[in-house]
Amino acid sequence: MNTVLQERSLPAGQTLQIVQGDITTEEVDAIVNAANEHLQHGGGVAWAISKRGGPTIQQESDEWIQTKGSVDHAHPAWTLGGLLPARYVIHAVGPVWGEGDEDAKLSAAVSGSLRVADELELHSIAFPAISTGIFGFPKERAAKIILGAIETYFEENASSGIKVVRLVLFDQSTADAFLQI
Repeated sequence: MNTVLQERSLPAGQTLQIVQGDITTEEVDAIVNAANEHLQHGGGVAWAISKRGGPTIQQESDEWIQTKGSVDHAHPAWTLGGLLPARYVIHAVGPVWGEGDEDAKLSAAVSGSLRVADELELHSIAFPAISTGIFGFPKERAAKIILGAIETYFEENASSGIKVVRLVLFDQSTADAFLQI
């Protein structure tokens, strides 16, 4: 069961929640998948989402790649949620630590995911700690960037229809990194 550890209101009126738990159980309009550019969901959060959501997620991801090509940091892909409680999965490509310009790429992945949610006219979205697992991004640094990108997005998009943003963090050390910001 997921536990809300902290809740705050953003200046533009959205609710931001820091949650410890399993993103695949989130009952929101969309969850964000920490994906790779080819949408092959073989490890980490991507594997968990694809496994729980069923074959539809990988099938639609393969179709996306075939018709639109690889995914970049600023322009996430999206698929239906399959068997997940969420209607959609937004596939954000996070940076691999050490590849260069990681901060900007992570920020772009977050703001791009929010933009896709607005394009789909969604009201709630849940993010994992993008890139902090197998991609090696330091958790404390990622927390600052992710939270900053969320706040900036809503400052620049005051008419956004998104009302709830949940940061769903699997382990205690990741949750602690976000709670300290």
